[in-house]
Amino acid sequence: MLFWKNGRADTLTIRRAHVVDPTEKIDEILDVTIEDGVITRLGPSDPSRLEHRVVDGTGLVLAPAFVDPHVHLRTPGREDEETIASGTAAAAAGGYCAVLAMPNTDPVVDSAATLGALVETARREAEVQVGFLAAITRGQRGEELTEMAELADAGAVAFSDDGVPVASAGLLRRALQYASITGRLLALHCEEPTLSRGGHVHEGRVAAELGFAGYPSLAESVCVGRDLAIAAYENQPVHILHLSAKESVELLDRAQAAGVRASAEVTPHHLCLTDEAVRSLDPNVKMNPPLRAERDRAALVEALRDGTIEAIATDHAPHAAHEKEVPFEEAPFGVTGLETAFAALYTHLVRPGLLSLATLLERMSAGPARIFGIERPRVAVGARANL
Repeated sequence: MLFWKNGRADTLTIRRAHVVDPTEKIDEILDVTIEDGVITRLGPSDPSRLEHRVVDGTGLVLAPAFVDPHVHLRTPGREDEETIASGTAAAAAGGYCAVLAMPNTDPVVDSAATLGALVETARREAEVQVGFLAAITRGQRGEELTEMAELADAGAVAFSDDGVPVASAGLLRRALQYASITGRLLALHCEEPTLSRGGHVHEGRVAAELGFAGYPSLAESVCVGRDLAIAAYENQPVHILHLSAKESVELLDRAQAAGVRASAEVTPHHLCLTDEAVRSLDPNVKMNPPLRAERDRAALVEALRDGTIEAIATDHAPHAAHEKEVPFEEAPFGVTGLETAFAALYTHLVRPGLLSLATLLERMSAGPARIFGIERPRVAVGARANL
C-alpha cells in the first residue's frame, strides 16, 4: 500500500516530446495531454487542440517516472538527517514518483502502531508516493519474528531487516513461510558479519595500499548463496538488496535458471564507481556494501543489461554533514542518490553505449514496480501522469 498527498488539478499539454516507455513499446515524438493528473490524449502534435497550458518538449525525453525500492527516510528517530518531507522532495527532484522506505529507524518499524504513525506522516508530508517496509525480526535483532500478518494489514509493502542480515537460517526459513501467507516479499540484506566486521572498503589492492581493513566480496556472496538455497527449498520468492559482487551475480543467475523466484537490485554507485574512488579518502564514497573492483562493476552492468538484475535502487542513506566531516575510517556508511541517480547512470552507462536508454528507464521504473507489486508508471491514456 502506498500513501501520498493529492496532486494539483490542472490541464496541460506537453508538446513534441520524445516519448520513451519500453513497456508500452513507445519511442516517438508525441503530444501528451494531462487533465487533473491523468493522461487523456497521446498522439501526434495538433496545435488546434492547445487551448490550455502548454509545455514545449522539443528535444526532451518524456518517460514514466522512476520507482526507488530502497531508500532511508530516517523517520522516526533521525530527522536531523532526513525527513519524509525532505526525502520525498529529493525524490521528486530526481524524477521519482514512488519510493519504498526501509524500516531500520529508531524505533524500528516492527509494530502496527509505528507503521501507522508513519503512514499518517506520509499522508501529510510526502511529495511523492511512499511505501513502507516493516522489519522481519523484532528490533531487527534476528531473534524473534515480527507479527507479519498484522503489519501487512497495516500497510507494509514488504519485509526487510536491511542494514543487517537475518543471521539464523532457521529463522529466515520461518520468515519465508510466514511471508507467503501475507503475500509480501522478503527483501534481504546479504552480509556475513564474521567476514565483514571491521572492514571499511572492498578487500583488495586499494585497501591494502591505503592500509584499510577490508570487507571482502565473500561476505556478501556466501550469504546470497545461503538465502537463495533457503528460498529454493521453500519455493518462495526473495529479493536481494544492493548486489555488489560478481560472485553474487553468478549465484543469482544460476538460481534463476533453476527456477528460483529471486530478484535483485543494484545501486547507481556500484554501477558507476569502483574502489579506486576510495583513493580520494572522501567519506562520501563510504557505503555498505562498499565500492568493489572493476570486475564486479562490469558484472553488475552486464546483469542489469541482460535482466538478471531487474531493478536499480539508490539505497539513499543521508547523514548529517558533521558525521561525514571526519576521517574516512570514522565516518558512517551511507550515500545519497535520489537527486543524482538518473543523471549519473545516463552519463556513465547510456552515453558510452553500455546500456540503452530504454533498458535504463525500465530498470528504474517498471522493474522495481513489478517486483514489489505496485502500480507501474506508464505513458498511456487513462494512466496517472507520473512522468
